[in-house]
Amino acid sequence: MPELPEVETVRRGLNESTLNLEITGGDVLRDRTIAYPFFVGEFLDTIKGCVIKCWHRRGKYLVAELSQTVEIQNSPVPLSPLWLGVHLRMTGQLLWLDRDEPLHKHTRVRLFFGDRQELRFVDQRTFGQMWIVPSGVPIETIITGLAKLAVDPFSPEFTVEYLGNKLQKGRRPIKTALLDQSVVAGLGNIYADEALFKSGILPTTLSPELQVEQVERLRKAIIEVLSASIAAGGTTFSNFLNVKGINGNYGGEAWVYNRAGKPCKVCGHVIERIKLGGRSSHFCTQCQG
Repeated sequence: MPELPEVETVRRGLNESTLNLEITGGDVLRDRTIAYPFFVGEFLDTIKGCVIKCWHRRGKYLVAELSQTVEIQNSPVPLSPLWLGVHLRMTGQLLWLDRDEPLHKHTRVRLFFGDRQELRFVDQRTFGQMWIVPSGVPIETIITGLAKLAVDPFSPEFTVEYLGNKLQKGRRPIKTALLDQSVVAGLGNIYADEALFKSGILPTTLSPELQVEQVERLRKAIIEVLSASIAAGGTTFSNFLNVKGINGNYGGEAWVYNRAGKPCKVCGHVIERIKLGGRSSHFCTQCQG
């Protein structure tokens, strides 16, 4: 699943490619990809003629601010902005392509722009979703997952005190806690493993048992590994691509993730892999003991 660095990489690519461009039309090839409004025709009618002003990221969600105008006495009059939300889920890709590019068989939604360009939503597993939030409607009432998100790891609010308080709730392994989007927004399996390695904490450690100095190291490590992955364009272990169809490069830099049975890059001990809460966890018992 694309995590914060991958979604941030896509956001930056979209802001480079689509800003101030008008959506001239579109095509929905899988109705269930549109989570709101409930009728595909309404989605297409609403989005046509809108101009993309800016793409934002909230956790693993992408949210585009759209402007729209109406003609009154032959003069354009701006209306209140509306929002386009996208969640890539497990296998979603947003690709900026020429409209004549052959359709991938897993293409779900196409948004058309001038000069025969299009933004194509490709999603093999079909869990990805798109929303249009009407103007004047609180965005969290339509994209309800946003209301449950913790603060962003790059926010000034992501302090040691904040993280420590979040980790005191419940007696679950720290790895499981870090995957909870109400604890750290945008963090997923890859970077939870990486951050725990860098902070020297075993994934099985119960979250409320962490000492203050461990929480300090963990907060720092989370920011560091996310920053490193963003700089590398994200991670591609299966099907992540940026908007230009290019793989992310962080996978080759990973400390422990997907390296079970290989020597630790720090101490040479074999990297181990266990299941926690149904998810794989990779770690070094020597460096994280």
